[in-house]
Amino acid sequence: MITLGIETTAHTFGVGIIKGREILANVKDTYTTESGGIIPVQAAEHHKKVKEEILNKALKEASISIKDVDLISFSQGPGLGPCLRVGSRFAAKLSFENNIPLVGVNHCIAHLEVGSLVSDVKDPILMYVSGANTQIIAYESGKFRIFGETLDMGVGNFLDSFARFLGIGFPGGPKISKLAEKGKKFVKLPYVVKGMDISVSGILTNLKQKVEKIKSGKADYTINDLCYSVQEDVFSMILEVTERAVFHCGKKEVLMGGGVSCNKRLQEMTRIMGEEDGLNVFIPPNNLLSDNGVMIAWLGYKMFNALKDKGEDINKLIIKSSKEVESIEIKPYERTDEVKVYWRN
Repeated sequence: MITLGIETTAHTFGVGIIKGREILANVKDTYTTESGGIIPVQAAEHHKKVKEEILNKALKEASISIKDVDLISFSQGPGLGPCLRVGSRFAAKLSFENNIPLVGVNHCIAHLEVGSLVSDVKDPILMYVSGANTQIIAYESGKFRIFGETLDMGVGNFLDSFARFLGIGFPGGPKISKLAEKGKKFVKLPYVVKGMDISVSGILTNLKQKVEKIKSGKADYTINDLCYSVQEDVFSMILEVTERAVFHCGKKEVLMGGGVSCNKRLQEMTRIMGEEDGLNVFIPPNNLLSDNGVMIAWLGYKMFNALKDKGEDINKLIIKSSKEVESIEIKPYERTDEVKVYWRN
């Protein structure tokens, strides 16, 4: 069975193609800026411009045509409305024109489920750290439960906001990581863990004050030192909550997910935690950690087969008219713990 997945929740337009558990293609193009942050309408325009090209590249890489595809899945939410709309309508149009069943999936859960495609992880705590989301998640009693999360903004957006203040463009996380490698001094920052949740907006305010101090020539630390310090500080907060969730739930596995999880220092700190606590730490390849179409395809594949096993009429999943294409539902604010997980026992 060949599944095509379309990812468009934020800055990335991605198409992934899988055949069963085999990855045939994983192609993406990302909206970036030299200064400033992500502008949803501009990101959506980017997706419109590249969608046909990325689809064709993925089909060519997989050595198939669209007629060979048995299922299409798309990121239905959560995410930026204009970006989600581009992907959902593109997916619905392909379903309508080619008579292919269509499944909408939750982007956050796709980050969790892709771990089972590339590893033998079974029942982990997911440390999901991306732009808009920072959540500590585990499967319990029919749903993915959020045991801890950010109270204000996702760590990725926090890093992007700091990068925007520094004037180094979007996405900011990778650029801050590069600067952090040159940092030599740890600068004390607020450390905000509230029960099982974290908060980063106050840290951002503090960082801005420290940057102004550097500009005035009154600081004994550098921008590189601040970048180094912010990673040590905020990543430690995430790991504290993750470790607490591990022991609360009695889990033995930790799975990393989300674009920020590509950060080498966060991966290193997570491995150290795993060694100290006797946990198995699973880190998918970077191209499956950041937003991608493969994870959307894999979750769609699992959901589709579960529906077939339950005897659902699969023909109901095919878009029947151009009106349905235009009115396809998106869920920009859908939370991870709102989704009924019917594809797991």
